[in-house]
Amino acid sequence: MNQFDDWKKNLDRFFGHDFWGDFEGLVKPPLPQMNLYQYDNELLCIFNIPGLKDLNKVDVYVNHATLEIRGIVEINQKGGQQVKGEIMEGTFDRQVDLPYPVRSDKIQASYKQGLLVVQLYRLISDANQKNRIQITNLEED
Repeated sequence: MNQFDDWKKNLDRFFGHDFWGDFEGLVKPPLPQMNLYQYDNELLCIFNIPGLKDLNKVDVYVNHATLEIRGIVEINQKGGQQVKGEIMEGTFDRQVDLPYPVRSDKIQASYKQGLLVVQLYRLISDANQKNRIQITNLEED
């Protein structure tokens, strides 16, 4: 593993930036896996988190047009030696850039059958709305 880290550092040094970071998502997919569905004024984010027993071990944060999910999945298999490991276990932290800003006051999250579903709603800005301004007459006697 140490040789791999040295190889990564040499590539980064040679190309002058985070060369490996551009390809890391291809080699190691971001976890937890997710699907994002976009509707006119709604986003539905579905995360694959099998084995989650304590919902207090997952945090969901929304900031304008970014969704972040952090947590811990503990399988707690006692005895034996793991020969192959494909199921997500341990801590995770994933940030997702959303296609548009969302409301922070209207977020719903639920967990069922290994799927965490986060429902978000588009932030509709009143910036384009015209507001008539009352004019005060300062020339009245």
